[in-house]
Amino acid sequence: MSGPAAQDISAVWRLEAPRCIGALTRLGHDLALAEDCMQDALEAALQRWPAEGWPLKPGAWLMTTAKHRLLDRLRHAQMAAREQLQLGLDLDAREAHLSPDPLTLMLADEANEVGEDALRLMFIACHPKLAREAQWALTLRLVGGLSVAEIARALFAKEATVAQRISRAKAQLSGEAFELPPAGERAARLAAVCTVLYLMFNEGYAATQGEQWTRPALCHEALRLARHLAALLPADAEVLALQALMELQAARLPARADAQGRPVLLDSQDRRRWDRLLLRRGLAALARCRQLHGGNPGAYALQAELAAVHAQAPCFEDTDWRRLVQLYDALLEAQPSPVVELNRAVALARARGAAQALPLVERLTGALAAYPWLHSVRADLLLELGRTHEAGEALRRAIALCANQREQSLLRQRLMAVESAAAESSSHHRG
Repeated sequence: MSGPAAQDISAVWRLEAPRCIGALTRLGHDLALAEDCMQDALEAALQRWPAEGWPLKPGAWLMTTAKHRLLDRLRHAQMAAREQLQLGLDLDAREAHLSPDPLTLMLADEANEVGEDALRLMFIACHPKLAREAQWALTLRLVGGLSVAEIARALFAKEATVAQRISRAKAQLSGEAFELPPAGERAARLAAVCTVLYLMFNEGYAATQGEQWTRPALCHEALRLARHLAALLPADAEVLALQALMELQAARLPARADAQGRPVLLDSQDRRRWDRLLLRRGLAALARCRQLHGGNPGAYALQAELAAVHAQAPCFEDTDWRRLVQLYDALLEAQPSPVVELNRAVALARARGAAQALPLVERLTGALAAYPWLHSVRADLLLELGRTHEAGEALRRAIALCANQREQSLLRQRLMAVESAAAESSSHHRG
């Protein structure tokens, strides 16, 4: 089945799958089996919903259907194990191989909340036996529901490499207990969990590909999990900082696109559309974070401070760009990154002019050669310095690298304006 109905069903499935897979893994202790059962539920929905009508609670329908699939498979596995035992396996083998009654597991689960299962899934996917990049890739796939291509772009990696990492990680985690680790082990996994939530939110805030500029549902799911994590670890400054950062950034989502879904950049946003409740929540979380870190902020705290500067500016022109440059300097010291250097250059251009910022951007063209917004920023600076032809070339490069249709459209509009200005200038000089 294809068409709008299938796309809508698939969208619901992607939103519900992480929590459902988490619950199913806890029940069956088998990640691959949980994924198979959720895939079965999707196929059933694609067949039945268009004919029978959408259920009142699509998420509950998918979970119930997947549970039934899991129950069937566990029962079949149990029957096969019993048949084997009857063929002569001794008592030790019986105790080792006979699984608990699946119906008992299902009934015991009815009283449990599904809400934190996605967070549980994150902690098991960030198991220390996995390499850091494998932890990120697997968790983004399972919890974020991102495609291999989206994960590859987020991690600046090749798609084949990401696919291989995910496959190997699943095999390595086979048989792991599905539960939150003890406090000591949890601390060892916390940094990876925070990183995945951060990457997941970023993909929702600025989608790397597809037809939409943003994916608000993905942002709000990452924010929901960050809130759960902050409730679980209320004395951890960086967890609170991550929550604060997401609250402040999510507050801008209503203003990041117009009524037609076209991108609206920060300098043109109607700040009256920013979500005031999320802004207050973010600033409150940041205030608690400041008390906890005692003047020694981590990377997420510094990014939250950056977001707070924008949140508290009454308009774009009143933004404290010098303060932003200082914060980016501190962030670079805490977490060196070419993307952070690029963002610092943007702030520097606002604070001191394009002439000072352009050489910094030029130095990043090697490290961020495949990053479309590097070329877009470079085009802005070149244009401000009157180097129109070079600005056009930079925009063409950005368009070629961009996989998001809305971003491409925005960049093409800017390129048309640049070409029009160049043509007018050329005509004026000839005259």
